[in-house]
Amino acid sequence: MTLPVDETESFGKYLRRERESKKISLREVAKNTRVREHLLKAIEEDRYEVLPPPTYIKGFLLSYAKYIGLDPHDVMLRYESGLKGEPVTRRGEVPPEKKFLWNAKYFGMFGGILLVGLIVSYFLFLRPSKPPVESISEKPEVEKILPPPVPPQIADTTSTPEEQPFSVQLRAVEETWVRIQINGQPEREMTLKPGEVTSHLALTQVRLVVGNAGGLDILFRGKPLERFGKPGEVLTLIFTPEGVEVKRPEKPKIP
Repeated sequence: MTLPVDETESFGKYLRRERESKKISLREVAKNTRVREHLLKAIEEDRYEVLPPPTYIKGFLLSYAKYIGLDPHDVMLRYESGLKGEPVTRRGEVPPEKKFLWNAKYFGMFGGILLVGLIVSYFLFLRPSKPPVESISEKPEVEKILPPPVPPQIADTTSTPEEQPFSVQLRAVEETWVRIQINGQPEREMTLKPGEVTSHLALTQVRLVVGNAGGLDILFRGKPLERFGKPGEVLTLIFTPEGVEVKRPEKPKIP
């Protein structure tokens, strides 16, 4: 059960409150998510200056949320809203800025109608009468003022949807050497022991070189995949929002 939302509460304090309400220690979370305890503590204390780039933090948060029973979508929404300095919007609720734009739209419309009414009243009732020749020459000026101005707030209502990240989780059943590259960033290597789990979050691509294809279980977007090779087989796996591409080493041609 999620506790009531405090709009003034920071993201880190929110996570800590939810975890403590379930009586789960930070050490237990670190042990079961394979995320180091000092990194989780820094997230709960909002010390982002000592944390890795946001791409890795999102991967930590997905594992954290799933383990303590929070909705990963809501957790990611709170994290991204906190980075932008925006209030958290619950599902089904209209964001405050959209409410403001709606009101401003109709306020501008009524203001334009009122302005036109005042101008017409001025020319019909308040302006001193002039000879017919002069009033005919001024008629086009009244027609030019009639169209109401377009409220500038209407242009702000358009927005571009953000890319949705996807997750790749690796679980070793045998000792496996892995080389991984996320979103075109520098590659890094690791050796996973049996039972070890590591999670990664990406927006565009995860490129994975596996030294023991039969010794690794892979979850893509939270769903398990069949093993792509046999024990000891070397494969290259490329994960994108569209799916998975498997590349096998080319066999040497016999002359």
